[in-house]
Amino acid sequence: MSLLVPLKFACLTAFVLLLVAAAWQDLRTMRIADALSLGIVAVFAIWALSGLAAGTTSLSKIGLAAGCAAAVFALGALGFAVGVLGGGDVKLLAAASFFAGPTLLADFLMVTAVAGGLLGLATLAGARIGPAAPAGDASASARLRGGLPYGPAIAAGGLWVAAALAIS
Repeated sequence: MSLLVPLKFACLTAFVLLLVAAAWQDLRTMRIADALSLGIVAVFAIWALSGLAAGTTSLSKIGLAAGCAAAVFALGALGFAVGVLGGGDVKLLAAASFFAGPTLLADFLMVTAVAGGLLGLATLAGARIGPAAPAGDASASARLRGGLPYGPAIAAGGLWVAAALAIS
């Protein structure tokens, strides 16, 4: 067995840990540190280089993954401009998109959207999610105005991607 196999596994483990840290931080503070998103990009770079060295990936696949991340960032920036996504959410989405690449991008975005929808439904049902959640028996509109930490939903999509990469 090549030493590159454990390195790729370590990269996927780091990806998962960074996603969980981002989700936890967003739940607590409604912010996602840039260092977490940058960490995911750095881990992807190591993962991609080890794939190149092992012959399991190509420069074109890495380029396509970067293109996917750029497209997700551009669309996320539009969402940020109209106020539906936070800046940290956009950066985390784009960083996780590197790992998803073109093959898993649709799955990543679908799982993220479903998890986000479930978070929104829970908020509407009265669950206090995030630090900005209104206390007590607030109206549905007040609960929605409080904001929704989307980091956990992005992490759910990223965990799906990590699981798919681990079994492939």
